[in-house]
Parts: sequence; structure tokens; C-alpha cells
Amino acid sequence: MKALILAGGFATRLRPLSCTRPKTLFPIVNKPLLQWIFERLSKDGVDEAILAVNALTKFYIKQTKIPKQGLKIKFSVDPPKKPLGTGGPIKKAEKLLGRSEPFIVLNGDIYAEIDYKKLLETHKKTKALATIALCKVEDPCSFGVVELEENKIRRFVEKPARGQAPSDLINAGAYVLDPEVFDYIPKGKHISIERDVFPKIVEQGRLSGLIIEGLWKDIGKPQEYLEANKAVLDTIKNTKKDEKTCFKVNSPSALDKDVSIGEKSVIGPYAIVGRNVKIGKCVSISNSIILSDTEICDYATIKGAIIGEGAHIGESAKINNGCVVGDKVKIKDKVQLNEKTKVCPAKEINF
Repeated sequence: MKALILAGGFATRLRPLSCTRPKTLFPIVNKPLLQWIFERLSKDGVDEAILAVNALTKFYIKQTKIPKQGLKIKFSVDPPKKPLGTGGPIKKAEKLLGRSEPFIVLNGDIYAEIDYKKLLETHKKTKALATIALCKVEDPCSFGVVELEENKIRRFVEKPARGQAPSDLINAGAYVLDPEVFDYIPKGKHISIERDVFPKIVEQGRLSGLIIEGLWKDIGKPQEYLEANKAVLDTIKNTKKDEKTCFKVNSPSALDKDVSIGEKSVIGPYAIVGRNVKIGKCVSISNSIILSDTEICDYATIKGAIIGEGAHIGESAKINNGCVVGDKVKIKDKVQLNEKTKVCPAKEINF
């Protein structure tokens, strides 16, 4: 079975972090999102994954060298300066996907515990042209929303106006498609599968849905990215530190390899600390993500923030809720960042 991973977006809402990495490589509890995706696809019987990307994203993915989990990996690259939307990349990958059997399509910017075997079974059982994984959310208006009757989707409304959603069931960003769907997508055009294709399939009574039961998290905005990390952290076993250490790690927290922590520092709860991070003494970190190779000096406080790779946080600095600090930023001693401050990569803040 083959899967097409849509990963060609530019993640503008995740800047400044996305200035230096594509969204599908954002770490979720110290492991790239794409690695989580590969692991689940391999577990559910997929043997080939095709990445629909732009040229820059392809470069980053190749540089990262993510474990392939036994998958055969291929790339389908969007034309320069001509994004193809969510439907166009499916048509562009037609030769790689083939027309011999149904295939999976999924968004590369969603953390989702989806049973792809069950999704495929539902697709075959209902004899659908397309079968969508669905999940329930409190506010569906930012997503594609469906009206479901048993396994048949009777309506599909992309981002309905507030109060106009037909249900609380949304498109979870994963589908099984029959090759016939290629006939619905013009070649070389920017096409939205949600707006331009699914409504046509609904009219024909050939769109099915399956409600998923596992964890589902969008990482499209910094706060959503932080919440996704916290949710995944809640589901995994954390390594306990030796009680003889002179610092404290409050659970749940996750520390990657080669993290050093000074005396009297308090890490967590909900601190995700990347590889090779150096933390000084009397530091406080909670509800935050610290990417790899960052240095946090003595007496610094980080609460509810995301700190990019290779950053430097000075002595007695305070990074407050909602702050996003880009890669290789230097925050000088005693600097305080107000809530929701964003700092672009490689900047130096000294006031």
C-alpha cells in the first residue's frame, strides 16, 4: 500500500520557527513529526511513502535523515513558485501512486493516531470513491465539517461560518482514495480537494467517513504546537531522574540526550528539552519547548514559551507565556520578553 504525505506548505503562522524548518520536521516530544508519521504508516502496512513537497522542504527532509521505518521513500516536488494546493499534488503524483489500488493521502502537519488499516477496511466495505478520517472537536469552524449518517457523508462544508457547521465532526486530514479520483483533478492546477473535489463526490453519494478514537492535534499555530507536545507527553512514559541529582524534574517532562542541568534548577511540569541543551543553576522552565543546542544561563525563567534551536538565553532573563524565540537568537542578561513576543532567527535582544 502507498501513502502520499502532503508537506508542501510554508507554515507562515508558525514563524519564526518555520523560517528555518518545514512544519513536518517540527519536533513532537523531541522526535520530528515526520518520524511519527513514518512509524504509524509502517505499523499499519504501508510500504511506500511519497512526499509531496516544495524544493526547499525536500532539501530539509533529506538533510535531517529521518529513519525510514522500512518504507520506500519517494518525492513529488511542486513546480517552483506555483503551489498546487491540497488536490493538485495528488494529481501530480499520479504516476508514482499508480491506478492499481486505493492509496492513503494525509496532511504532513497533523499529529494523528489513525488506524489506517481500519480506514482502508471502511473504504472497501462502503465501496466509496473517498473515505475520510474524522474526529470530534469543540469548535469545528476552522476545518472541513461533515454530516455523517452511519459511514456515509451526506454533507461536506469547508470552514463553515460560526453557527452553520452541520456537526462537530471534522476532516482529520487523512483519506483513502480510489485511483478514479485522479479524473476529478485537472493537471497542473491549484486545486483544493476539500472545496473542489469532496463536494462533487458527496453529490454522487460516494464519500464515506470513519470517526477515529486516538489523539489528534493540529500544529498550525505556536500555541497549538505547544499543546500538541503536551498532549503527546501525557501519553508516553517519561524517564525518571536519579533522586540524588541536585536539580528537580517535575513530571511530565521529557529530556533528550546530553542535557546538562545546574543545581537548584526546576524543570517542568510540561518541559520538553532537546538534545545538547545546557541549563544553568537556579533556572525555571515549565510548559515550554526548548529545541536542541540551546544554552540557558543561571537564574533564567521560561514559562509557556518555545525556544528555537541553538538559542542563547542570558542570565536572569525572563521569557513569558506565548513567546516564540527563533533559532540562534541571543537574549542578553536580564532581558524580559513580554507575553506573545516573537523574535526572528539570529536576532540579538539586549534591552
